[in-house]
Amino acid sequence: MSLQLTVADDVRALAPGFHHIAIEAYGLVNTASTDDSSALLDDATRRLAARLDGRAPHEDPHMAAWRETYAAFGAKPNRTRNSAEALAKRALADSGLPRVNTLVDVYNAISVARLIPVGGEDLDRVTGGMRLIRATGDEDFATVVSGEPAVEHPEPGEVVWCDGEGVTCRRWNWRQGTRTRLTGTSVNALFVLEGMGAQADLEAAGTELAELLEKFSPGARITLHPAA
Repeated sequence: MSLQLTVADDVRALAPGFHHIAIEAYGLVNTASTDDSSALLDDATRRLAARLDGRAPHEDPHMAAWRETYAAFGAKPNRTRNSAEALAKRALADSGLPRVNTLVDVYNAISVARLIPVGGEDLDRVTGGMRLIRATGDEDFATVVSGEPAVEHPEPGEVVWCDGEGVTCRRWNWRQGTRTRLTGTSVNALFVLEGMGAQADLEAAGTELAELLEKFSPGARITLHPAA
C-alpha cells in the first residue's frame, strides 16, 4: 500500500475488536450528484430499513458496539454518534440523505446500507501516512464554524485519525476535517471502512464499494487492501 495506515497500540487496547479495510483509488472522476448516485442512496435507505426491521439504528448490534467504544474514550454516544449511526438517522428521517457529490454519495450509500462507518480522503491532500491515535489535545483540526474556516483541537485522549499536518477526522469517525475531504477536484482517494467485531462484514462491504467506484469512474485504478 503506497499510503501507510497505522493504528496505535493504545487504540487497539481500547477496542480489541476494531478492524478496518482500505481502498486506494486513482484516476477517479467526481461530479455533482447524479440521478444514478441519488438512486444509490435511495436503495441504501431501503436496505437499511429492511435490516433494522423497525428498530432504531443504535439498537443494531454493530452500532451498539460502536457506542460502547465511544463511551470508552469519553464521548457521549447519544450526543456524539459515529458516522454510520448519524447517517442512518438522517436516512430514516423525512429529509433523507444529503446529496453531496458522486464519490461521497457512493461511500455514504455503502455506509448506510451496511451500517458501517466509511470515510473518504483526498490522497493529494494527505501528508505522510494516516494514523489512528489517542490525541494529546495539541493537534490542529481544520473545520468550519459559523460558515468560516476555523482550527479546533481534539480533547486529550480522544481517538482521532491524523496525518502529518494534523487531525483529519475527530472522535474516530464523527466529523471529517475540511482539509482532506473529497471535492469536485479530487481524482485520487483513500476510503476507509471501519468495523467492530465480525458483524461488520467489512470484506463484502469493501468489495461492493470497489465495484461501485469502478462503475462511477470507469478506468480508475482501484486497490482493495485486506482487513487490518
